[in-house]
Amino acid sequence: MAKEMKKIVIVGGGTGLSTLLRGLKKFDLDLTAIVTVADDGGSSGRLRDDYKIPPPGDVRNVIAALSEVEPLVEEMFQYRFKGKDKEHLNGHSLGNLMLTALTEITGDFSHAIREMSRVLNVHGRVLPAANQRLTLFAELESGEIIEGESKIPTYEQQIKRVFCKPDRVHALPEAIHAIKQADIIVIGPGSLYTSIIPNLLVEDIREAIVQAKGKKVYICNLMTQKGETSHYTASDHVQAIYDHAKDPFLQAILINNDADVPKDVQQAYEEEEAEPVQFDVCQLQAMGLEVIKRDIANVSSKGTVRHQATKVAEWLVEYMKD
Repeated sequence: MAKEMKKIVIVGGGTGLSTLLRGLKKFDLDLTAIVTVADDGGSSGRLRDDYKIPPPGDVRNVIAALSEVEPLVEEMFQYRFKGKDKEHLNGHSLGNLMLTALTEITGDFSHAIREMSRVLNVHGRVLPAANQRLTLFAELESGEIIEGESKIPTYEQQIKRVFCKPDRVHALPEAIHAIKQADIIVIGPGSLYTSIIPNLLVEDIREAIVQAKGKKVYICNLMTQKGETSHYTASDHVQAIYDHAKDPFLQAILINNDADVPKDVQQAYEEEEAEPVQFDVCQLQAMGLEVIKRDIANVSSKGTVRHQATKVAEWLVEYMKD
């Protein structure tokens, strides 16, 4: 009798989610990715507003990350049109247009994702956090309210909280079922207030995660982000998640070993007003978290600090065995 695959749910959005999934798809796992639908910038934002659909961009990146197709097919799916005419194709990716077309044809965004996943032979399930458009708002420490996910970081002020409208939306039943059945639920990595927390603002998802019996792990960001998490420590990230989830639900946090970021890379980040996240282990432990330290950071050819997807995935697979 074949051994049942471990069930893992990854919650997030943006580059961090896609990077992690590329590592995890190499393993024999029952994978579900729950993806934020609060994006309103670029191609996604234009299609969101023009066709009144959830933004396809983060979903597209996750589908590409989990696809099992020829590299050229994936490259085509991710291809972004370039041109002078900003009113039409310029800036749109082919994958975004395909997801929009399928949503128009089927009348349902989640159905479009299923069909696109089938066409691209996706390893696992890709589910939107909600099957409708959400608009993200931020309340700054000054009391000012900012509307729009893409605008929030540009104000470069301390964020007090984020919230969505409409505020009463329901998650897909498949997402709730996956969370309840998961052996492990992974939060992050990704932009804290605009990629991770928006998923927890969907009440059904928040409640399901808090009540789930599976292990719950946060993969902490490696660098702070200007306009979102300037000067945040690891425990600040966790506290923000707890404040929005209304419950200290995590059991463990994965952080990078205290290896120094190369000086030239760190200097480039400093120019962008970003810095390595300080991993305040004692404070994390005081919050009741198991703190796991691993060498999981990598500097890309572009000089960006990223999680090493394979190393993170290998650790998660081992962690699920405990």
